[in-house]
Amino acid sequence: MGRAQGNRTGVLATILVLALFLGSLGAAFAATGWAETRAALSRLGAAELAILLLLSVGNYLARALRWHILTRTVGLPTGFRQDLRHYLGGFALTATPGRLGEFVRLRWMARETGWPMGRAAPVALADRASELAAVALLLAIALGLSTLGPATLAPMVAMALGLAWVASSPRILRHGVTLAWRAVGRWPRLFARLRQMVAGMAALARPRVALAALSLGMAGWFCEGLAFALLLDWLGSPVALSTAVAIFLAAMISGALAGLPGGLGGAEAAMVALLLMAGAPMAVAVSATAVIRATTLWFAILIGLVAFPLAEARARAAGAAA
Repeated sequence: MGRAQGNRTGVLATILVLALFLGSLGAAFAATGWAETRAALSRLGAAELAILLLLSVGNYLARALRWHILTRTVGLPTGFRQDLRHYLGGFALTATPGRLGEFVRLRWMARETGWPMGRAAPVALADRASELAAVALLLAIALGLSTLGPATLAPMVAMALGLAWVASSPRILRHGVTLAWRAVGRWPRLFARLRQMVAGMAALARPRVALAALSLGMAGWFCEGLAFALLLDWLGSPVALSTAVAIFLAAMISGALAGLPGGLGGAEAAMVALLLMAGAPMAVAVSATAVIRATTLWFAILIGLVAFPLAEARARAAGAAA
């Protein structure tokens, strides 16, 4: 009953976030001018939208392959199709508070393999750390080649790279857990479990595994940056590929720092502002932001909503059989 209630809460939260997203876009379109917006969007046809969606699929598959590499490295007895189902199904909860998709992936793996969730948790930790490192490094490269100027986003790049370094180092994390336990002086079992989870990241931090995970993450997010560059070209405001990648990734980080589900609000505001700085007209900036978010964030959630029931059914069946 509790799990069903949690799933319903997640779906309701996603619907609420979608409603807020659509409402904010409607207000932005109205402020920009409906005629200008329609003129910009009329440049897009079915072929262009299909290309954007295919590039998003490339991103999702690259990151799912990274997830599979991490699960195999820690010894989880899962195949690629199984890991793909878990990874895509977790997208259904992308726009929920607390990124519940990470938790539900671990729950599915625990049910289907018999592993405790704490033993599989290092996969999720390493996946997040690798994601942050990939985005930060790709942003640093794109920013260095773009016309935005390094000073524009340099602090954000430095902070992201620093966080990625800390998050991917089991030694630093283990030391941090120890310091936290000494400071709090309570809940020894909780901190002991945290230390075990961090220790489980050691195999995932090996250079060969970390490099493969980083490369797949960078390749996946480059697909999204390429889609953004193509979109701007089709809308009549082309920018250099490096500039498009830098704007897209900086907006994603801004959305994450905003702390709202799916980066809602923060990512859109940053993307519009950076596009205006790059010389795009307001109508193009708003239209490009709306389209790219629909073909990335909301397309991922749609895929997740399709995969979620299948992943949940398979996990329940495995749990019942055990």
